[in-house]
Amino acid sequence: MEQRLMSRFGRQVGVVGLGAWQLGADWGDVSEADALATLNAAVDAGVNFIDTADVYGDGRSETIVSRLIKERPGLTVATKMGRRVPQTPEAYTMENFRAWNDRSRANLGVDRIDLVQLHCPPTPVYSDDRVFDALDTLVAEGRIGAYGVSVETVGEALTAIERPGVASVQIILNAFRLKPLDEVLPAAEKAGVGIIARVPLASGLLSGKYGPGTVFAEDDHRNYNRQGEAFDVGETFSGVEYGVGLQAVERLKELVPDGATLAQFALRWILDQPGVSVVIPGARNPAQARANAAAASLPPLSADVHAAVRDVYDSLIRPQVHHRW
Repeated sequence: MEQRLMSRFGRQVGVVGLGAWQLGADWGDVSEADALATLNAAVDAGVNFIDTADVYGDGRSETIVSRLIKERPGLTVATKMGRRVPQTPEAYTMENFRAWNDRSRANLGVDRIDLVQLHCPPTPVYSDDRVFDALDTLVAEGRIGAYGVSVETVGEALTAIERPGVASVQIILNAFRLKPLDEVLPAAEKAGVGIIARVPLASGLLSGKYGPGTVFAEDDHRNYNRQGEAFDVGETFSGVEYGVGLQAVERLKELVPDGATLAQFALRWILDQPGVSVVIPGARNPAQARANAAAASLPPLSADVHAAVRDVYDSLIRPQVHHRW
């Protein structure tokens, strides 16, 4: 698999990673055996970057990932912290950072975590010097190798990129969320900040497998967070109204090259964007993990195809999301 350098992080990572939210919670039930089989299938297919968080299944995802890295050394593991408490800027303290980090290191079974990201904190956190001084301290103490941020908005990303210690920015980027292309990706590339593209399939909409009658499980965020009831609505279907998303998918299907799936096409579209380091689709079974990894071997899409994707975005999606995030 193609490797890309995340300059400030100082590591090469495969362009397709694995997001491990599905293996923890909020996507319906995934057994531990299926989760481990999915992780191993991804690594067998060339994946070497795993992204998790301390709140995915209240630590379940991190604990499952720990079993993988014991058996498969050499992987890069990123986790996230900050969502275990009410979301106020005052919660982002050195004391809490140490406690959250201790818990994640225990869950992952490591002394030092490769990359720790603030997990979509309140906007003022990105402008607080004390927060980033504390993160620098965690690096100096050897608790973490590097730190980054996971953001909701373009503005938050641009503020974070200006911080000299920020190694990576994780942001929603897909064919339904084009705004980061305008400023965030160029700024990150210039600064040597890695871009981790999350929600690449718009919560599965861009797999093309869903329709008007699809029913999601009660414990699946695509059922209970459609209006942002539990967390930012942009994390579910990228903030796009479900019916509009289905209309856009029908138009995008016409652009998929022979031999590829819509999901692979959507991932290749992201990988074609200058400045992207790694895309982190989730997977609930080994077949999905292998199919996602195979997107890295597709040839770049043509300029005409990229123009057609933007046309779909401009005509259907832009009015719903561009001004919000």
